[in-house]
Amino acid sequence: MQTEIEAKFLGIKPENTRTILQKLGGKLVHPEHLMKRRVFDFPDKTLQKTGAWVRVRDEGEKVTLSLKQLINRTLHGTKELTIEVSDFETTCDFLARLGLRSHAYQETKRETWTLEDCEITIDTWPWIPTFLELEAPSEEKIKNLAEKLNLKWKDALHGSVETAYQAYYDVTEKEVVGWEKIIFEPIPDWLEKKRRVNP
Repeated sequence: MQTEIEAKFLGIKPENTRTILQKLGGKLVHPEHLMKRRVFDFPDKTLQKTGAWVRVRDEGEKVTLSLKQLINRTLHGTKELTIEVSDFETTCDFLARLGLRSHAYQETKRETWTLEDCEITIDTWPWIPTFLELEAPSEEKIKNLAEKLNLKWKDALHGSVETAYQAYYDVTEKEVVGWEKIIFEPIPDWLEKKRRVNP
């Protein structure tokens, strides 16, 4: 599987980020759009036991099927194997017939930019502030990109989105993974009670 060289930065101001990207010559590849995804595992959680999961994601202009594995929460700690498929629901049905079970449905909004050979996404997930995700072909390039965008590398988060939720709520990674739905509706009362006072 390919190593993802990615970093997340919380607490960004989207308009400021867009302005900087435009000044740097960044290209808006895809305006903000809704994406939906289902996360799968076998009934005995075979994949989860090794930090892995299968994801089907409708990205608007395409649908992808990914096998992802979190080795550790470092810059080089996430592995991914992705193929493009033709249809979201058909792929979900295909996985179900192979014996996998969907344990989460998630919605997000994403705006995608490119700068040189790097990808910058402005991501909005339900119940947390919008954040920035950078992806680059090397550690040197991703750190240089962060600097150009006036981001502090010490603030970078790595791995899947659980870290972002943990920054704003008193929840464990396992709890976030176990949420059956993360969708654009009012925040559930049980989660609001877990909100951190000073994230």
